[in-house]
Amino acid sequence: MLNNKTIAVIVPAYNEEQQIAMVLETMPDFVDRIIVVNDCSNDRTEEIVKSFWKTSLNEGPVIKDIFDHKIVGRYERANQLLLKQSKDEINFFIPSVITNNNEDKDRIVLINHKINSGVGAAIARGYKWCKDHNIDCSAVMAGDGQMDPAELLSICNPIINENIDYSKGNRLIHRSSGLVIPKLRFFGNSVLSILTKLASGYWRVSDTQTGFTAISNKALNAICLYKIYKDYGMPNDMLVKLNIAVCTVKEVEIKPVYDIGEHSKMKIMKVVPRVSWLLFISFFKRIWHRYFLKDFHPLFLLYHLSFVLAFASIPFLVKIIEHSFITRTSVNPVTVLAFVFLAISSFQSLMFAMWMDIQDNDRLYKN
Repeated sequence: MLNNKTIAVIVPAYNEEQQIAMVLETMPDFVDRIIVVNDCSNDRTEEIVKSFWKTSLNEGPVIKDIFDHKIVGRYERANQLLLKQSKDEINFFIPSVITNNNEDKDRIVLINHKINSGVGAAIARGYKWCKDHNIDCSAVMAGDGQMDPAELLSICNPIINENIDYSKGNRLIHRSSGLVIPKLRFFGNSVLSILTKLASGYWRVSDTQTGFTAISNKALNAICLYKIYKDYGMPNDMLVKLNIAVCTVKEVEIKPVYDIGEHSKMKIMKVVPRVSWLLFISFFKRIWHRYFLKDFHPLFLLYHLSFVLAFASIPFLVKIIEHSFITRTSVNPVTVLAFVFLAISSFQSLMFAMWMDIQDNDRLYKN
């Protein structure tokens, strides 16, 4: 515990027999639960995790799930329905089984996925366990040992002591980032970070791809966990969902860790296009949910106006290109003026919308 608040760490694992023991052995003492979500590993990951059940590292406080508590009273129907919904939503997650005989007492909880589904799905399942057991702060550390356990306290501190909803590690502000992070990964991170700023509304978040995070119980209950993106775009998707739920975010400086025996399963050239498309769709989801369905804001109109004007300018641009480079004939001045007017108006609308977006969301980013 920290400050009398429960701490859990979710460890998504897929074929991590070389590293998982180190992750469990170095977990700080203040962690009440270690939730290992085994995503259908075909090596000895499950066997190694189970071997820790007979050690002192498996001793933890009793933590019962929220379903043991009965809600009664004439005016409690709303809370009763929420509790029922929380109990039933497990059916929407990837099929899994909790292998512990006594998960209320075991510090190390092993959840086995029945279908290999990706790191995002594994983390979502871990979040579900933490939500059902009313954990105050739920952190995520990869099963490959790429996150320094000594930095877990600084990741959890904003949730425990500063009333922040979501805390993220930031490797890019560490002095060694340019020396340690592989150049291809640095480039991919930069591209996705720019797109994530626009899609999520957290314009000041710089290291969007790090998975070293912590989340509050309030935030866990504010988002739909089983709809979290199931693969490597999960950190980006989480930011979009958190912004729609109007959650606060803080970044914490952490060291970039590479070449300690981990074997990355992420293929940069495949992930970047896939996540870019996810962010394109997520941008419109955020704008519609946050600034139209929940509460109307002028930036909703300005964003859409900029897109409409840009689309309307395309036929005029095509005519200009056709006359200038294909038929080699003079371009009608009206065509040029129409294109310039639409293009400038589109750009101005986009800039105003982005400025309003930045101003409105600045309050959600905490230093």
